[in-house]
Amino acid sequence: MRPLELEVFSCRSDNYGVLVHDPENGLTASIDAPEEKPILDAAARRGWKITHIFTTHHHGDHVEANLALKEKFGLEIIGPFNEAVAIPGLDRTMADGDEFQFGDHLVCVLETPGHTAGHICYHFPDDKILFAADTLFALGCGRLFERPAADMWHSLQKLAVLPDETAVYFGHEYTLSNAKFALSVDPANGRLQARASEIEAQRAAGQFTIPTTIGLEKETNPFLRASDPAIRRNLLMESKSNEEVFAEIRKRKDNF
Repeated sequence: MRPLELEVFSCRSDNYGVLVHDPENGLTASIDAPEEKPILDAAARRGWKITHIFTTHHHGDHVEANLALKEKFGLEIIGPFNEAVAIPGLDRTMADGDEFQFGDHLVCVLETPGHTAGHICYHFPDDKILFAADTLFALGCGRLFERPAADMWHSLQKLAVLPDETAVYFGHEYTLSNAKFALSVDPANGRLQARASEIEAQRAAGQFTIPTTIGLEKETNPFLRASDPAIRRNLLMESKSNEEVFAEIRKRKDNF
């Protein structure tokens, strides 16, 4: 089985677009559809015909180009069962634990409510790739629009148990601001300090910070580290539950 090929590009003001191509079968999936022109440009650059859209959630900056791309390519749109009525052009729904084949590549669906009520992530276990959209960012997580903090905490735990080497592709370039916030709640974390410096250099050079890995996020992302004693001491929350600590971190980030 030949490995997947990925094309990562910027869309809108801060969205990431990703095309996933199976060279064995000629299939190409767009992870969400933030904006038509950058997606078409990316496909043309690689000479790929888009056959699928894998939708993660219903927000406009992730589904805006669904119908235009469907009209152009006659593609199939796959998306979350629990947001089916809000996904333009949806053909097939997926719920937590569902699996499907993308060519010869297995795709596992993880429901991760928090940012929205029915957000899903797409995990390619054999390829060690996760498309996390607006659930997990580099050094961050999505804002809580439709579900409470406890739900997002449990969603993030689903992702944290994936193999450390799993490459994580996320939906937005928020990494520099996330790093500055992470240092405010976890200032003594040497790995985080080093990573923040690397990120500052990357962004100054105009480079993408995508992908990250599950292992790196577990070491440095405060939203995955609510059980860490140092963070709990910094927040004066040593006796609180992980859910309560996570909720406080999320609240502080919203006000940062």
